[in-house]
Amino acid sequence: MEYNTNQKKLALPEYGRSVQKMVDHAMTIEDREERQKCANTIVRIMGSMFPNTRNLPDYERKLWDHLAIMSDFMLDIDYPFEVIKKEDFRTPPQRIPYQTGEIKNRHYGRIVEEMIAHACTLEDGEEKERLIELITIQMKKNYIAWNKDGVEDKRIFEDLRIYTKGAIDIQDKEIKLNNGGNNQRNNAKRNNGTNNKKGFKRKF
Repeated sequence: MEYNTNQKKLALPEYGRSVQKMVDHAMTIEDREERQKCANTIVRIMGSMFPNTRNLPDYERKLWDHLAIMSDFMLDIDYPFEVIKKEDFRTPPQRIPYQTGEIKNRHYGRIVEEMIAHACTLEDGEEKERLIELITIQMKKNYIAWNKDGVEDKRIFEDLRIYTKGAIDIQDKEIKLNNGGNNQRNNAKRNNGTNNKKGFKRKF
């Protein structure tokens, strides 16, 4: 018995060794017309293996791309689509440019810093106040993720003041954050008149 570990590595293992053997056989067919018919049959078989992907964009073209890959781009047939080129297939992906630069407080993260910077550009008003409250909620959540012992609200407000060099100072405002980072002042507003149905019981 010949084990798979002793055989040639599959270019696309998801199609299995049987389909790979079909592709290998197609490459040995000398008659071009018969080789083309064989390739068409192989592609139909490949498509039947993953019926749930038929609605994906460029579904058929991808099947022919896969056929070319499995033949190491050596199968001489008339492809109905312009298939991927060997040099493009082997090209490594471009590196993703990561953001650089220091973060003042790593436990808050870069996104919070960007939110704070954006808040400083807004004019005074409801939109700015709401964004500042959301920032403090996120700051407390991030802080607690790093320090399970918790943090006092005044520390969050002081850090926000330091971040903005005094441009945003909410230490004297009535904002109360609980340990989950929810703004209790806003929650109280939302709950007014909605939780007064005492004695309500579900009937099952």
